[in-house]
Amino acid sequence: MLVQREEQINLLRDTFRSCERQRRGHVSLVTGAVGSGKTSVLESFGDWAATAGGRVLSAAGSRAERGLYLGVLGQLLHGARLGSEPATRVESLLREAVPPLPEPGGEGADGPAAPDRVWAPVLHGLFSTLLDLAEPGPLVLTVDDVHHADPASLHCLLYVARRLRHAPIMVVLTEARMLRPAHPHFRAELFSQPHFTRITLPPLTVEAIARLVDDDAEPAARETAERCLRMTGGNPLLTRALIEERLREEADEEPAPDAVLGDAFDQAVLGCLYRHEPAVRRVAQALAVLDRPAPTDLLGHLLDMVPESAAPAVRVLRTSGLLDQDRLRHPRIRRSILADMSAEERRGLHQRAAEVLHEHGVEPGTVAEHLVAAGWADAAWTVPVLHDAAGHALAAGRPDVATACLRLVSRADVDEEQRTATTAMLVSARWQVNPLAVNGHLGHLVDTARDTGWPAGTTLAAVPYLLWQGRVEEAGEAMAGCGGDEEQAHSATAGRLRAMQLLLALSHPDHLASARDTAGTPRAAGLTAGGYPPVQALTVLGAALTPTGEQDPVGGAEQLLHRHHAEDGALPLLAAPLLALLWAGRADRVAAWTAALLDRPAVRHTPVWRAVLRALRAEAALRLGDLPGAEQHARSALDDLPVAGWGVAAAGPLATLIACATESGWHAEAERWLAQTVPAGAFRTPLGLHYLAARARHHLALGRAHAATADLRRCGELMRAWGADVAGLVPWRLELARVQFAVGNKAHATQLLQEQLRVPYGVDERTRGRTLRLLATTAAPDHRRKLLSEAVNLLQGCGDRLELVRALGDTGQTLQRAGDSAQARLLVRRAYQLAQDCGASVLAQRLVRRDTGGLPAAPPVEPVEPEDGLSEAERRVAALAAQGHTNRQISSKLFITVSTVEQHLTRVYRKLDVKRRTDLPARLVAYAEPLPEEMQSAAS
Repeated sequence: MLVQREEQINLLRDTFRSCERQRRGHVSLVTGAVGSGKTSVLESFGDWAATAGGRVLSAAGSRAERGLYLGVLGQLLHGARLGSEPATRVESLLREAVPPLPEPGGEGADGPAAPDRVWAPVLHGLFSTLLDLAEPGPLVLTVDDVHHADPASLHCLLYVARRLRHAPIMVVLTEARMLRPAHPHFRAELFSQPHFTRITLPPLTVEAIARLVDDDAEPAARETAERCLRMTGGNPLLTRALIEERLREEADEEPAPDAVLGDAFDQAVLGCLYRHEPAVRRVAQALAVLDRPAPTDLLGHLLDMVPESAAPAVRVLRTSGLLDQDRLRHPRIRRSILADMSAEERRGLHQRAAEVLHEHGVEPGTVAEHLVAAGWADAAWTVPVLHDAAGHALAAGRPDVATACLRLVSRADVDEEQRTATTAMLVSARWQVNPLAVNGHLGHLVDTARDTGWPAGTTLAAVPYLLWQGRVEEAGEAMAGCGGDEEQAHSATAGRLRAMQLLLALSHPDHLASARDTAGTPRAAGLTAGGYPPVQALTVLGAALTPTGEQDPVGGAEQLLHRHHAEDGALPLLAAPLLALLWAGRADRVAAWTAALLDRPAVRHTPVWRAVLRALRAEAALRLGDLPGAEQHARSALDDLPVAGWGVAAAGPLATLIACATESGWHAEAERWLAQTVPAGAFRTPLGLHYLAARARHHLALGRAHAATADLRRCGELMRAWGADVAGLVPWRLELARVQFAVGNKAHATQLLQEQLRVPYGVDERTRGRTLRLLATTAAPDHRRKLLSEAVNLLQGCGDRLELVRALGDTGQTLQRAGDSAQARLLVRRAYQLAQDCGASVLAQRLVRRDTGGLPAAPPVEPVEPEDGLSEAERRVAALAAQGHTNRQISSKLFITVSTVEQHLTRVYRKLDVKRRTDLPARLVAYAEPLPEEMQSAAS
């Protein structure tokens, strides 16, 4: 049985039995959309009828053979396998059947009696032959696609249909739904026969498709069936092709070298189209090009046809399952149709679509898509539309779309002012995709601005990209040119100019003094520009870089991120508050925010900002002690944007990678990253300080104390000269103290650490915890334990697990020397496990080798269920999910399957009473596992 066709086949079988029993004929017409399974139903019934005692003669109509005289009738009689005498008689009758024949069911040229006079003997003889064939048992005549049959054959079929009252002949025809009936007179007379039945084949239901997917119709099969129904509309031809692809993928068969993925479904779509009239295919192509709901009046305008002509084609496409309401049902269907069109056809239709949509007042972005696809901008109205569309695309975070529009404008015939404005927008768009691609445009833009007196629009557009390349003097010259215009000072560009001045000062802090002379402090600059978001963002960054206690950079950054994080075009705005959080010591918030932002769909269209977010996430992971995560994100940042494209910002991700490699003990790897070229201008930026500090750590790890000292002293000199002596940027005194300890200068190291704690507004919890840990090494035993206890609490609170490992290790060493070996081993064991979790295997092994006696084997202890009810495995999964890792990344890190990750998270959500992933960080903090009492008492 065919799926969901049992009722129709049973109806045909009942008709056959009635014909056999009553010796009375019948005509059945099976109708349905193209691909609905009419042929399968006909063949299935024919096979059954042949085994049930009937004689089956079959024929099929074809568009190519519609003009073949008596072609369908010849097929029927050829299959009869007549004896020599009947065959000779039939051949004689067919020779006498001389054309022309009137339209079946209509009248001849000489009136209704003319066909009977000419054809009566022939038709009577043929009918007599059929009666002879029906003598042993019912005769079944099946004609597939009767709408393509030749008129002469249809005339003969009507003659037979009129005489079935006392003849055991069953006629079964199939017909597809077309734009208009091919033989209206034939259909009208056929429908009027008393022994006529019309059988309709409906689309497949979910239940029917589930049976095709899996006979057991399990829930998984039903879900697949629902997806298939949404994609195919229940068309059996499309559905079977889709299931065939699925089964092939599940079988994991090796595709043939010339196989095309999805070829079965694509061919099924085209099969549906090419079996319809050309007008239906034209409407489908127009809908594929438009890719939007289109009323029939718009389609008619596009295809130069009256709307009344487009409406039937839309109905046919809807019936066949290709169309859902007024647009193509699925992108795969659209792709199949477009792939079948030639490039010239697509361009021509896109151009016509742009013209029609513009006339209908459609938004510029949609019109511009078609202009770009057509590569056409010759009409006067196209340039403003493309400009407008590019502006909206940039605001929506789609620089790729903006670039396509602006490239087309650049080829159009425009004046110099329009060309300059286009170049400015093109620099902004192309830079977000590939900064290396804007060098020529940027130089032209600066030269043009200089020659034309530094107009604000052109000039300010170039400033961020000049600063990215380290061309600070040119950026300063440009802003000075803008600022000299008195009219500009009170115009709408004042806020934008102020933002660029702040950007110059904060990205290259040697200009901070001049920025203060121009606009007061960064906080004052933020107030003078009111609510201009870029100025607000840079003001928050200024509060983190030069803290005075007047403004809370963490609160301001969080406000901006909450306000703008859902805006697709806001990524350039959010980099400043993210940096502010990082430099204010809130690496945990940076990790959470960057994870959320990287999940936004718009990020995939802006490789530069995606790379920036990944670099920030990498540095945050490093400060949280997650070495594998830091390395992964930093490498991804350089995959998105190679070192050469980073400009002076290359120091950022490189510094993270150097620090990761050094902490992991991979010194050769660190040397390879140090060998990458960093522009000299990078060391005029705050990110350059990150690089110097990372390089100093590497020097110290290799015993090059003098080189480490030089780098860190340079950091200190620059930060003091800039007035940006904030530990969240680089705690240079702390790092220099480590060097002094290494060379045995304990007094100088102690002095540096004490100075670090006294820096006003410049010491965050992480820096304070690290500083206290080092100071503890210089203190008496009793005071040492108090310092280490405070350091442990601070480092556990800020989330820096790597420094927490060192603090716990130092505490264990102190307890060991005091004779408390049991407590020492407990702390060292905890530190060792944390080090392994952080990926710091070198540090873990160092703990083993220290004078605590190593990590002696302890008797197995039953794991204690923590207060939140999470098992150790669930806790590890939850922690990684809270840090923003995807299920697949967690699977890779923990060497478990994605399914296991999902199961753990389901239990975590239930135990912690959370409903979404973003709630995990807060809940895990609330349930954070404290140090055991014995550890706290030991540390204190």
